[in-house]
Amino acid sequence: MKPFWLRNAPQCDHLSEPTFTRNPGHRNVSMKDTTAALTSFMKQRRMGLNDFIQRLATSAYTCKHAEVQSILNLSPPQDAELMSTTPSPPPSPTQQINLGPSSNPSAKPNDFHFLKVIGKGSFGKVLLARHRQDDRFYAVKVLQKKAILKKKEEKHIMSERNVLLKNVKHPFLVGLHYSFQTADKLYFVLDYINGGELFYHLQRERCFLEPRARFYAAEIASALGYLHSLNIVYRDLKPENILLDSQGHVVLTDFGLCKENIEPNGTTSTFCGTPEYLAPEVLHKQPYDRTVDWWCLGAVLYEMLYGLPPFYSRNTAEMYDNILTKPLQLKPNISNAARHLLEGLLQKDRTKRLGCADDFMEIKNHMFFSPINWDELNAKKITPPFNPNVTGPNDLRHFDPEFTDEPVPNSIGCSPDSVLVTASITEAAEAFVGFSYAPSMDSYL
Repeated sequence: MKPFWLRNAPQCDHLSEPTFTRNPGHRNVSMKDTTAALTSFMKQRRMGLNDFIQRLATSAYTCKHAEVQSILNLSPPQDAELMSTTPSPPPSPTQQINLGPSSNPSAKPNDFHFLKVIGKGSFGKVLLARHRQDDRFYAVKVLQKKAILKKKEEKHIMSERNVLLKNVKHPFLVGLHYSFQTADKLYFVLDYINGGELFYHLQRERCFLEPRARFYAAEIASALGYLHSLNIVYRDLKPENILLDSQGHVVLTDFGLCKENIEPNGTTSTFCGTPEYLAPEVLHKQPYDRTVDWWCLGAVLYEMLYGLPPFYSRNTAEMYDNILTKPLQLKPNISNAARHLLEGLLQKDRTKRLGCADDFMEIKNHMFFSPINWDELNAKKITPPFNPNVTGPNDLRHFDPEFTDEPVPNSIGCSPDSVLVTASITEAAEAFVGFSYAPSMDSYL
């Protein structure tokens, strides 16, 4: 099975990195070139100073000082040339990112003892942390504001936060305890789940027997049905986003690609997801609805039974072509009920896909799930087919060593105020170049 670090990452059409071109080859350096280079250098230095000013502005401690207040109240004269060529500046990160009702304003990073890295993503890390006061263990997701703003992903982060706030009522969705922020980072304090990713267990065992696959598929379907009842489409179901808790129950995580406010007949059109699990209508860049999640459920169930996603190819272009045009091929080593369910979920025409007419109820009532008592399932009264057998919170056997062997960054548990107090002005000015906005300092230098 292909290791997860070689598998394709989630894609979204507006997440593509900018294209850079190399500078022309060696050329003679004129006085004009030198002046341009010095001007560029000075502008970069001003950017660093601007960022430092913004950091002062967001620090409650430093803002108490009269001299700092005096500096921040200065209004530089307008530069007509700059105003004519420079676009309007974006609002500061503190204005752009509002944690809303999940926020715990009294929380701070050094409330926690950060123990291990247990996950990594595009904008930061997930760490096992123990609260210093109550000794409880949490998974703390730490995101870099600079990275979020650079890719203009504020909306996805807020969507994730909104979905997390609604998860408290469902047994198979990870819960958010609270969130807080510093000048440069966002912190989400989540349930700590240490039974391992479903992908991790699939990688070790290659595939599951049908009763085990049915149990996981039922708990996943229950979670998706609940999200749909809140008009939320998940959009990124894959084994890496499905965790097992210490007893072996499913816990769905990572809600960054969720789409809110999708009514039963509503559609959206953003191209996003993970290549192996993209539905045909998403690849066609056509409007799609909540049935994309049932396609993904079919893809995950197929992978649990056969060891690879349907239509899989190492060549992404070939895989896309398979998803769009290749008929579904099912080997004869599964039951007729499983075969019928996979054919219904992996129907290329979303208007004929299982779940199109009555959403979760169609999946719930399918004969493949006839052995499942759904009330008992949701009450966690069905004994999971596999027990991770973890000995306690410090048992990290089901986390990939690629994560747990990585040292915990010192900056993770450090409050910005203390950094500002101890760091030199130069270090603070250059720490987050390009991160935040402050008025141009051209007139001061």
